[in-house]
Amino acid sequence: RQQRLQEWKCLQRLQKYGELREICGEQYVKEVTNEVSSYLFFSSIPMCLLVNKHISLLARKFPDIKFLKGIINSCVQNYYDRCLPTILVYKNGEIKSRFIREAECGGIYLKVAELEWKLAKVGATETDLEETPKKDTVTMMTLSVWSSSTHQDTNTKSSDVIKP
Repeated sequence: RQQRLQEWKCLQRLQKYGELREICGEQYVKEVTNEVSSYLFFSSIPMCLLVNKHISLLARKFPDIKFLKGIINSCVQNYYDRCLPTILVYKNGEIKSRFIREAECGGIYLKVAELEWKLAKVGATETDLEETPKKDTVTMMTLSVWSSSTHQDTNTKSSDVIKP
């Protein structure tokens, strides 16, 4: 019993985070100073709810990585709702990678394995997946058409994301 208790305590020390935490504007700059994956959302956007669900699962799977979420209005001033969801990967306080809008995040048919693969590809996590999760042809065609139509009606670019 003592040995099991020691193992459990050791495991607890290794698992720093293990959950998706919500932060507000004042905490945003302070919290993203190290390696962290955060995402900005607005709860009335369906794709944000899907990303929230998937990132919550990934936070449990990768307890050594800090996963944060923040309501856009409280974290970044003058950020457009049409750019949501936005997933930002930070390392040493700098944005290492970003996924902006539904199409870059993976679309409405996003699976948790696809998001894990995307985060692993940019160095935010390690993965035990051996190859890119496949999307079916219909989903890929739908995303392609949707993505090209939304990029035509706005001038917002990936580089428009404001640093903390």
